[in-house]
Amino acid sequence: MVLSNIFSNIPKALPTELLETLLQTDVFTLERIVSKGHATPVGEWYDQARDEWVILLKGGAGLRIEGEPAVITLKPGDHVYLPAHLKHRVEWTAPAEETVWLALHY
Repeated sequence: MVLSNIFSNIPKALPTELLETLLQTDVFTLERIVSKGHATPVGEWYDQARDEWVILLKGGAGLRIEGEPAVITLKPGDHVYLPAHLKHRVEWTAPAEETVWLALHY
């Protein structure tokens, strides 16, 4: 057994979003994502081949789903299911604090 903390070992400087695989099997990948003022580049969309369930643990973010008129504002505890090939993008993450996500890809 290895004990870890989801909020530990976050670098002070985050020039790019931090993606860290916490657990991976043939069936799923569990990933920690840490953002600080990061967003998906303008004009780009995520179009993933696998389903994703993501929960925001700390910070804040704006998520846009292609075809939806409004940005979804996420706060700690909010989670969302993103089926495979649902185009989505991160419009913003909190600039003054780390935004910590836990993402399950399956």
